[in-house]
Amino acid sequence: MEGVKEKTLLALRQTGGDFLSGEDLSRLLGVSRTAVWKAVQALREEGYTISSRPRRGYRLEQVPNLLLPAEIRWGLETRWLGHKIYYRDTLASTNELAKELARQGEEEGTLVIAEEQVAGRGRRGRSWHSPRGQNLLFSLLLRPPLQPAQTPQLTFLAAVALAEILKEELGLAAGIKWPNDVYVGGRKVAGILTELSAEVDRVNFVIMGIGINVNTPLDDFPLPLQDRATSLQAEVGRALSRVDLLQKLLLRIENWYKAFLRDGFAPLRRRWKELALVLGKGVQVIGPDETLSGVAVDVDDFGALLVQVPEGPVRRVLAGDVSLREAVDNGQLTMDN
Repeated sequence: MEGVKEKTLLALRQTGGDFLSGEDLSRLLGVSRTAVWKAVQALREEGYTISSRPRRGYRLEQVPNLLLPAEIRWGLETRWLGHKIYYRDTLASTNELAKELARQGEEEGTLVIAEEQVAGRGRRGRSWHSPRGQNLLFSLLLRPPLQPAQTPQLTFLAAVALAEILKEELGLAAGIKWPNDVYVGGRKVAGILTELSAEVDRVNFVIMGIGINVNTPLDDFPLPLQDRATSLQAEVGRALSRVDLLQKLLLRIENWYKAFLRDGFAPLRRRWKELALVLGKGVQVIGPDETLSGVAVDVDDFGALLVQVPEGPVRRVLAGDVSLREAVDNGQLTMDN
């Protein structure tokens, strides 16, 4: 039934707004008129507006504002990323479902996406606020031929891809705060959480989880977040198509992933540095074991932040929360976050 439903939807799309009779649909798809009727009913239940007229047939009037697999696939230009889709209205966490699927042998490029996460989280177990149906919350299953120590580089890849799309498609001055947050106008608009399963010398799989505040009004953020978070709608002044944004981002991630596997981390590292908000700035890093202050001077070949501390050596930071100790002149980040 799922295949008939998607083929029915595709046929209705391709009419260019004209009616298509049940008889023609039946002949085109090689199924019974009853199967066509059931497919149309199933599409209506998903939120598609499909009109019907005696002796004229069916016409697609409107598609739902949902992240349905058929909508994502329609116009998706990737070669392999995001073609296999697991869609849920509500999930505890897209990363958790993606990990479960990975352990079951699901293929690389699989996309897990939800309208709502009730237990979404970021780094260090922090929760991720996201009202239902307003944002992009998804995870990608990757099986890269990397050593475990190289996998943090994939967080850089996702951040670069997203920042580029926001700059090129929306004209936003997007920047990246080490290691995994994308900012616009001094406020966080997206976060990335990569998790992996690995042996000593090889990676079994990596889950690339991405959360983007797309259409959340600023007033809908919890009060403690209203001066630290933003949404794309708030920045551009209009609601955006989540499907369109997702399709563009998936293509950019796929292109960067291909280049990364071919050319290594160096080109990606250079691009990340061009988009970085912290390099050359005074920072405070709160790590698992200590807090240090200094100037962020670089990132190394494994994605660690290099911090020049006063009257001491350059310190290599693998994990921690970074805040700026001074304002960025261009206004991209003006407060500690």
